[in-house]
Amino acid sequence: MQAALGRARWALRVSEAAPRPRRLGPGFSPAPRCWSCGRLLPGAEGLPHFCPGCRALQPPGPRPDLFRLMDCDRSFRIDAQELQRRFRSLQRAVHPDRFGQRPPKEQYYSEQHSSLINKAYQTLLNPLSRGLYLLELNGVEPAQETDSDADPVFLTEIMEINEKLAEHKNEDILEEIETLIKDDLQEAKKLLAKMKYFANLEDKLNNKKIPS
Repeated sequence: MQAALGRARWALRVSEAAPRPRRLGPGFSPAPRCWSCGRLLPGAEGLPHFCPGCRALQPPGPRPDLFRLMDCDRSFRIDAQELQRRFRSLQRAVHPDRFGQRPPKEQYYSEQHSSLINKAYQTLLNPLSRGLYLLELNGVEPAQETDSDADPVFLTEIMEINEKLAEHKNEDILEEIETLIKDDLQEAKKLLAKMKYFANLEDKLNNKKIPS
């Protein structure tokens, strides 16, 4: 009896000393693996990347940062020439024409990457969409413009904003928006709403023009 009790106590001490399996939190996600060969992949946060083992193109991430994808700082002011160079470099690497002889899954991933790169380039190239995207990254919903805003003073103000943006040597409006995005998101939201209204107004006018 004493021997059995001793063995039970020894087993209890061993079980308490043994390392317990680590509990994974609700936000934990396993390390990604290559869809083709199963190899563990280094994190790339949605950037176009290839398996280091079999060189298969991997799918884009669910919500990639467009600034990081295009190798730009999260800023309203960007270098358009550098953006274009990055765009061309990425498209050369993942364009669907290069994957015509690859498996269907890899062809599909190539199309996804190419579409995402186009979206990133167009979003960051245009000052309005770039500013709205910065607001989105900061958790600010864009303002909804209405026809009631279309008074003469308002229209004059937004025309001046867009004229300044069209002048490449005039940095004042770029600096103003950059400062607002950093320091006052709500004021940046109002300013970008005016730019959006003007862009929509221009589109409506262009659509109504009769071709010659």
